[in-house]
Amino acid sequence: MEIYLEQILIYGIVFILMVMIVYFYLRKLRKISDTTVKKIARAKEEGRYEPISLHPFIDLSTCIGSAACVAACPEKDILGIVNGKAEVINASSCIGHGACFHNCPVEAISLRIGTESRGVELPHVNHTFETNIKGIFIAGELGGMGLIKNSVEQGKQAVTNIFKSLEEKGGQNLDLVIIGAGPAGISAALTAKSYGLTFEVLEQDSLGGTVYSFPRAKIVMTNPMDLSLYRKVKLYDTSKDELLNIWNDALSTNNIIINEFCHVDHITPVENGLFKTKCNNGNEYLSRRVLIAIGRRGSPRKLNIPGEELPKVYYRLLEPERIIDKKILVVGGGDSAIESALLLMEDNDVILSYRKDQFARLKPKNREKIEAANQKKDLKIIFNSNLKKIEPKHVLLSINGDDELSEIENDLVYVFIGGELPIKFLQEAGIEIQKRFGHIVKSHSK
Repeated sequence: MEIYLEQILIYGIVFILMVMIVYFYLRKLRKISDTTVKKIARAKEEGRYEPISLHPFIDLSTCIGSAACVAACPEKDILGIVNGKAEVINASSCIGHGACFHNCPVEAISLRIGTESRGVELPHVNHTFETNIKGIFIAGELGGMGLIKNSVEQGKQAVTNIFKSLEEKGGQNLDLVIIGAGPAGISAALTAKSYGLTFEVLEQDSLGGTVYSFPRAKIVMTNPMDLSLYRKVKLYDTSKDELLNIWNDALSTNNIIINEFCHVDHITPVENGLFKTKCNNGNEYLSRRVLIAIGRRGSPRKLNIPGEELPKVYYRLLEPERIIDKKILVVGGGDSAIESALLLMEDNDVILSYRKDQFARLKPKNREKIEAANQKKDLKIIFNSNLKKIEPKHVLLSINGDDELSEIENDLVYVFIGGELPIKFLQEAGIEIQKRFGHIVKSHSK
């Protein structure tokens, strides 16, 4: 009888412990869920809930709530757990590196561009990356693939397909013109070199301009990228400078020269299956194939105000460490504007002008940094302001819609208000553009 009572007591204690463990576990899950719900509500209020580019889409019928995606994402508060299922919190802050996709144990996450209600215009390309115009190919961000690793892979695969399509040598004409010197373009150039193709790479900015236009200070990847004729490169929390050094080393090692500051105006089919690619500097290139590897941001959007043509106005920030003791106006309220203002304020007198009354779609880290800088008066933020005129020594701002303009002493102006999508450029070349809603982007294999 004693033994029986002891067993009952032991079972009772074990049962109570199990109940307590389950209780505290469920309470922890509820707390996590409630916290995530509050974060989602705040993201909706601040306009950060809706995606603006590549983003994760979660199949709730498949998701098991392991939170592997949350742990894998190096960004803060992009994903969270609600009632045992993963949920997107700050979709507009997603940089599309795909860590969540690669780490989901049940493949419940797909990477998409556009939503069911908001379409995104994408060029038509087939499985070989060729457009409806035979001989013109597209790889990288313009085709919907914003991940660095996958852009690199697409550049490589596109050139491999181009090489296979060239049955005989092209004589005095180029085999290929590559437009854009970002991840896809550089990978394409290295691959073209490995196949012995004759080619030219055309870039509207400098190579540094391409890298510095990336939407964050740190470049994050979870898997190595394999560059032809170079090596496998793993990037994690890599700075833009470090990435630029990798590109430069890969190109210089293989004697590849980028034609910088060559903005392509037209791609025109000519006789014998050739294409004429014309730049705004007057240079023209005849080639048998063209690979377009430019970003979706295209050309920087301009303010179209008097004085914008002055040499003190810039749309990219290069070598901020060389800019010292200047009075600078940064225009814009996105991550590019914030990151640039934060870099410039260390050695300069910086004013940040934004047309709205508060920042809407900032990455959490950038929001924290700019708010701290504003409180410490490391820079000045002028909300509800619009730049109306730029003069050699001053700028004129309209603040709170006032007709009377405020004159501010100024040395440099940096404008970061987005880019013009290169839709017209593509359509003039005859490339079909389709509006995609919730388009699934085929990410590189896990």
